[in-house]
Amino acid sequence: MTPGPASVALLALACAPAGGSPPPAPAAPRRPALVVMITVDQLLPDYLVRWPGQLTGGLARLTAEGAVFTSAFQDHAVTETAPGHSTVLSGRWPRHTGIIDNGRGVGDTAAALLEVPGPGASPRRFRGTALFDWLRAADTGARALSVSRKDRGAILPVGRAREHVYWYQAGTFTTSRYYRDTLPEWVRAFNARRLPFAAADRDWTLLLADSAYAEPDSATWENGGRDVTFPHRLPADSVRAAALFAGTPWVDSLTLALALEGAAALRLGRRGATDLLAVSLSATDAIGHTFGPDSREVHDQILRLDGYLGAFLARLEALVGPGQLVVVLTADHGVTPFPAAARARGIEAYDVALDTLITAVNRELDAAYRSLHDPESWLMLDGGMVFLRDNGRLATAGIALDSVWSALAARVRRVPGVARVDRPAALASADTTTDPIARRWVHHLAPDLPVPLVITLREHSAWARVYADHGKPSDADAHVPLVFWGPGFRRGQYDDRVATVDIAPTLARLLAIAPDTAVDGRVLGEALGPER
Repeated sequence: MTPGPASVALLALACAPAGGSPPPAPAAPRRPALVVMITVDQLLPDYLVRWPGQLTGGLARLTAEGAVFTSAFQDHAVTETAPGHSTVLSGRWPRHTGIIDNGRGVGDTAAALLEVPGPGASPRRFRGTALFDWLRAADTGARALSVSRKDRGAILPVGRAREHVYWYQAGTFTTSRYYRDTLPEWVRAFNARRLPFAAADRDWTLLLADSAYAEPDSATWENGGRDVTFPHRLPADSVRAAALFAGTPWVDSLTLALALEGAAALRLGRRGATDLLAVSLSATDAIGHTFGPDSREVHDQILRLDGYLGAFLARLEALVGPGQLVVVLTADHGVTPFPAAARARGIEAYDVALDTLITAVNRELDAAYRSLHDPESWLMLDGGMVFLRDNGRLATAGIALDSVWSALAARVRRVPGVARVDRPAALASADTTTDPIARRWVHHLAPDLPVPLVITLREHSAWARVYADHGKPSDADAHVPLVFWGPGFRRGQYDDRVATVDIAPTLARLLAIAPDTAVDGRVLGEALGPER
C-alpha cells in the first residue's frame, strides 16, 4: 500500500534531498553503511498480522523479508515511553540506564529549547553508553541522527552522545542546548515550510473504503465521548492545528520526512563510515491512547504508517544504495485497552485510583510525625511505585518503617483491580523464571531507589485515566514487535522469547564492535547469517 494523495504530498514535499540526485553509492563496505533504528510508539505485534492483505508497504516489507521475533518484550515493569526507549540501543534494563519512568526521563531545566518555548530536555539522567558510543569508539567518523515527535523518543536511543537530535514542539522541530547552540540550516529550512500549520482545517479521512474496516466507528469510551467518528478535522486556526497535528497520522510522515532530509544533509551512510539513524514514530501512541487499540482510528493509522514506511525505506535505499541498510523495527511498549471496553465484553476490569488512599496515608503520617515533616508529602505514587519522600527523617527518628509499609500494603491489596503489592527487597529473591511480574520489577528498580512498595494491577485493569493506558508489568503492555532486516540477518520467524535489550548486542556482533560496558541482553545469533 502506498500513502494516499494528501500523505504523499506531505512526504514528497518535505523529503526531496537538496542538490539533485545523490552521487553513486560507494562499493559495499565490510559493515553496512547505515543502521536504521525504527521505534514505533505503542505498536502492538498483532497489528502486523491483524488485517491480512491490507499491509503492502514498509511494515509488510520488513516482516516478509526480515528476521521476525514473535515473542519479544520490553521486559521491565513501568512500560512507558522513556524506559522503553532507554533499552533499545543500550542493551540494558531501566535499573541500569537510570530511566525508570517518563517523569524521571529527559526533563532538564538547564537545557533550554532552541527557538521555541517548551520544557528543556537532555539525557543527563541516562547512565552508561549505547550503540552509537560503541560505533564511534570503533570509527571516530561515525555520525548519528535521531528524530521523534517526543523529546524522550529522540534523546534516549543515542544515550548521552551530543549528536544531531531533534523533536517536535509547537509546530516545528527543535533541540536543546545540551546538543547545540543553534539549529542547522537544513532544520530551519524544513521548519520554514510550516507543514503542520498548513494542515489547518484539514480532514483525517479513511484511507480505504468504509467496508475495509470491521471496527465500529465509535464507542462510548473513545476520546471522552467527543469527536469519535470519521472524518476528524483539525481546527481552522493554524496555531491550534499545529499543536493538534501531533495526534494525527501525518506527524509520522513529517518525522520521517525530517529524517530523510537530515540523512541527505549529513550524508549518512555515504562517507565510508557506518552511521546511525534513529527514528521514533509517535502517532500510533497518541491515537491508541485516545481511541484504544481496537478502534477504527488505529486501524487506519497502521495502514498509513505502513505506506509512510514503504516510501521512507525506498528513499533511503535510493540515497544510500541497495544492500547498504540494516533496519530494526520495534516498539517502546504495548497498551491495555480501555477497562470499559473489557467490561463491555463481560471481562472483569477496573479503573484503579489510589490518590485518595495515598493522600489519607500522608495525612496520617503527618499527624503522627508532624515534628519531622516539611511541606511536601511523605509518599508519592507514580507508575505503580510508591516513593518515600522524607529524606530519611523517619529512619533517623528510629521509627519502624516495616510496620508502615505492611499496613499500607494491606490497604492497597483490598482495592479492586490490584493484583499484588510487593517489597522490592523481597522480589530480589523471587523465582524470576516463573514469575514474570517479579522479573520485570527486578529489571526495573535500582537498589538505591527510595521505593519501599510496588503495586501491580490485575490483567485488563488500568490506572484511572481518560485514555487507554500502558505502564504495567503485564504482557499486554510489555509485548512488542521485533524485526531485523538487511544484510547479515536470516529472514524467517523466530518464536523464542527475547527482549529489547537484545537489540544492541546483536547489532554490535553484526557490526564487529564491542560494548564498552556490561549489557543485560544477549546476541540473537540465531538470526545472524549471510541471508536476507
